Amino acid sequence: MPCGYNALPMAELALGIKGFEYRDLFRPERLAALTGEFHRFVRERDPEGGSDLCRASAHLSVFLAKLFRIEEERDASIREHLRESPVMRFRREFVMRRAPALAGDEPGDFAALDREVSALVGEGDRELAVAEYVCRLLDAGPEEPLRLFARWCVAARDVLKWPSLRPPEPIHWPDGLVRSAGPRRRDGFKLTDPRWSLRETLLHTHYCVICHERDKDSCSKGLPLPRKDRPLQKNPLGVSLAGCPLEERISEMHLMKRRGDTLAALALVMIDNPLCPITGHRICNDCMKACLYQKQEPVNIPQIETRTLTDVLNLPWGVEIYGLLTRWNPLDARRPNARPYNGKNVLIVGLGPAGFSLAQHLLNEGFGCVAIDALKIEPLPRELLERPVRDYRELVEALDERVPAGFGGVAEYGITVRWDKNFLKLIRLTLLRREHFRVYGGVRFGGTLTLDDAWSLGFHHVALAAGAGRPTVVEMKNNLLPGMRMASDFLMALQLTGAFKKSSLANLQIRMPVVVIGGGLTGIDAATEALAYYPVQVEKMLERYEAVVRRFGEERVRARFGEAERAMLDEFLEHGRAVRAERARGAPDFRRLLDSWGGVTLCYRKSMQESPAYRLNHEEIAKFLEEGARFAERLEPREAVPDEHGWVKAVRFDRATLPARTVLVAAGNAPNTIYERERPQTFRLDAKGRFFLGFNVRDGKLVPAAQTPEDPGFFTSYEKDGRFVSYYGDNHPVYAGSVVKAVASARDGARDVAALLADEPGGSWNPLVAKLDDALRAVVQKVVRLTPTIVEVVVRAPMQARKFEPGQFYRLHDFETDCPVVDGTKLHMEGIALTGAWVDKERGLLSLVALELGVSSRLCAFLREGEPVVLMGPTGTPSEIGCGEDVVLCGGGLGNAVLFSIGRAMRAAGNRVVYFAGYKNRGDLFHREDIEAACDMAVWSTDAAPPIDPRRPQDRAVVGNIVEAMVAYAQGALGAVLFPLSSARRILAIGSDRMMAAVQAARHGVLAPHLGRDHAALASVNSPMQCMMKEVCAQCLQRHLDPATGREFYVFSCFNQDQPMDSLDWGNLADRLRQNGVQERLSNLWLDLLLEKHAPGPQ
Repeated sequence: MPCGYNALPMAELALGIKGFEYRDLFRPERLAALTGEFHRFVRERDPEGGSDLCRASAHLSVFLAKLFRIEEERDASIREHLRESPVMRFRREFVMRRAPALAGDEPGDFAALDREVSALVGEGDRELAVAEYVCRLLDAGPEEPLRLFARWCVAARDVLKWPSLRPPEPIHWPDGLVRSAGPRRRDGFKLTDPRWSLRETLLHTHYCVICHERDKDSCSKGLPLPRKDRPLQKNPLGVSLAGCPLEERISEMHLMKRRGDTLAALALVMIDNPLCPITGHRICNDCMKACLYQKQEPVNIPQIETRTLTDVLNLPWGVEIYGLLTRWNPLDARRPNARPYNGKNVLIVGLGPAGFSLAQHLLNEGFGCVAIDALKIEPLPRELLERPVRDYRELVEALDERVPAGFGGVAEYGITVRWDKNFLKLIRLTLLRREHFRVYGGVRFGGTLTLDDAWSLGFHHVALAAGAGRPTVVEMKNNLLPGMRMASDFLMALQLTGAFKKSSLANLQIRMPVVVIGGGLTGIDAATEALAYYPVQVEKMLERYEAVVRRFGEERVRARFGEAERAMLDEFLEHGRAVRAERARGAPDFRRLLDSWGGVTLCYRKSMQESPAYRLNHEEIAKFLEEGARFAERLEPREAVPDEHGWVKAVRFDRATLPARTVLVAAGNAPNTIYERERPQTFRLDAKGRFFLGFNVRDGKLVPAAQTPEDPGFFTSYEKDGRFVSYYGDNHPVYAGSVVKAVASARDGARDVAALLADEPGGSWNPLVAKLDDALRAVVQKVVRLTPTIVEVVVRAPMQARKFEPGQFYRLHDFETDCPVVDGTKLHMEGIALTGAWVDKERGLLSLVALELGVSSRLCAFLREGEPVVLMGPTGTPSEIGCGEDVVLCGGGLGNAVLFSIGRAMRAAGNRVVYFAGYKNRGDLFHREDIEAACDMAVWSTDAAPPIDPRRPQDRAVVGNIVEAMVAYAQGALGAVLFPLSSARRILAIGSDRMMAAVQAARHGVLAPHLGRDHAALASVNSPMQCMMKEVCAQCLQRHLDPATGREFYVFSCFNQDQPMDSLDWGNLADRLRQNGVQERLSNLWLDLLLEKHAPGPQ
């Protein structure tokens, strides 16, 4: 999305520093001038100021208020903070120190004491009134009047729940860290944690001992301070107390927040953490773990940090103040302001926390940054980019209604609504306003773009921030029964497709009870979100079912579902009615209902205290328990137990069997090194084959790094013509495992990249992004109806077309922000896998053919000429073409479109090709000339008469299915043949799972006498797919059984779609394809109803 300060108008923001206008806040040369202006300002105010950072931050606060003309609002904010001072003193001096002794052993009856206290204090803010009264008594001296309040405080502690009355809780190491606050109601996907009030926040800033003044700020630097003879301490759980990976100025922030100066506090945070919206509350806690308080609850630093941010954002022009501090912060002695563009351009792969943080730091060093991500990136409204934002609320959306934007990687699809995802929009807006920053979604590194492409385009460096990769498959019997998913698949489907929204057409089907296998935060998140999603799912299904029954009649509607599906449908409807009845009560509490349906249980193979979630972030387990999920310890999964229809009904563990209609597996992930898998010998991996090996660059040469915190090594082993590749975040062994470590990797690594490229000759920016805009942005050229149930979408996407190889496929979807809305439902596609039928590489055109089976494939017909779309790919593995062989191609229905390019390539390589093209009836035939060009001989088959009339003398036609056509060919019933089937070296079948399974069965049955024993037989497997980024979400997992050894193994179909027929578990494939069957059929009926009212675009 092009933007930058050149696009920004003067707007209504007039600055308060003479000689500066709004556009100047984006111009590096003017930012340097602003730095000089600030230093003059400080000299005039404080000639003897010295180098104290907090003192300087106070001057910066006044300067910013003057710059944005918010002096009155800043003063009001300070007064609001200082108004709380009596509460701070009341807690510190009275509640924690004097009240326990004054109260005695029997404080008395609260009601009676409260009447006495109420007679003395004023109305309104009672906590403040009590604090002010007690402070006056403290100043007066005598203790006797304080006894009443001491007894009242002790008695009131469990009644009033005032934060000032609650003393710090002791930490019960190692087993007693999780203390649930009791049941907490949750309804859907609104923000589940509203964060602390100002009073709660200030109480913790006053709880902090402000230890930076003595260089004892362990929250920032680790406990104890690192020295060669004193290694970092570990807590009783074995976790190193390293402190904040960013070494944020935490104690300084607390001091300035205490004083009420939120602008100063945020400026101090942003010295080391300019993208602090991605850290803080419910994200990280390394700082808390290293707090000096190790025997009682620590200072809740993340809460304070996030409150400091939001207090600034909620000032007038708070968004602009935050944005300015990402480009200009005179407290940062190393880089007080962004440098001018240096002509050097970096390609950043991945837009998660590591990727966008790296862009932030490199932009400030003067680099041009292009970030690509395979996820769809929804556009931001242009008006947000092109004018200053006065009120932060303009950016804020209800989380249960927002459009999943794709920006943020795991922060978008992995982190739940415990964290405010509006912060992602703030970060994105801030970065997109930079002149030398561009984002391209739907671009897969290794498919759409490669390293060689990057160098040929003129990039000076490539940075890999692709995040986590392949999920771990748990070894257990039947571990891919329908009803079983990877937790990563569930969370991605829930949070990227928008399935959580009432307006969504996305299909994500789960049943109760749910069992989650794993002990990390992904498992915790999957459990809480399953609890929240199930009521949303069944309520939405009930509403849609009732509507389609009213329109089409119950008999017609129920006829769409099979026997097992009708039973599931009735279960969903019954539960939906119960949810509706509970909601009618006004303050719904779904926990009782969910428990009655079996609820959600997280099962871990060790104790809770040994789980990664407990060791690293036990607070999330407490929140998980509050929402009603259960934690079952020491359970090792052995088998998924199927019901009479083949769906999972229970999980048998080593010590128990638990009922389960949905199983989510969260057993960890490997780093994303898929590029090396696709192109071996590009990068060297470590001894375990997990991480890239790390190197430093010294004098243009790669030198092995120790890969420790002191010597992480940010460069991979790749070097070509003086070009290097760096890596970050979960790709890096030193920084893997958390968001804040990913952010730290970007800050630390950016310095090495800047040093590496310091002497490189510069290039240019505008020609580069002009080429990328043209090459990477996909636009619909035309939509053609080929048959009553098949449409062709021709897309202009030059780079995607150029990279296509026969057999590969793409992920196509539209942008939700452009979709029409009918009766509250967005006519928005999920990403669907489509193969390139034909390609025109010179014109940059791709033909994609879709069979209208489900909602998303049906919506292809309504794409409009000129409409921007996402076309991610190519992905998958190019089909093996061979040379000088006899090949049999078997295409069923839509599968024939896939074979056009494969057959052409095979013939061009000197192979002889017999093509069996099967259809239900001859009206389903499309692109006949492409099939004929793909083979030396075509055998047409139709399930019903009349047959397809051959146009070439060598071609034949059969009325019957594709297997019957192959048998007729083999037996000579069709006359002369191109070659006998016994000479075929390879068979490739592409079509429905039933058609391909039939070919496989025939190879060992009716066709066995006619086939050679040494031929290879492959099927292009149409597994359900979601991300299609190769081994990320694992929705496409396909089970195989080695026919010789019986060994079970799994293939990610989006990595390699052409799979051996003999080992493929065809029943498993059929089961996986019906995972969402009930929802898919109901959604199709719902779409029928919507399209009766409004059919957008061409059909």
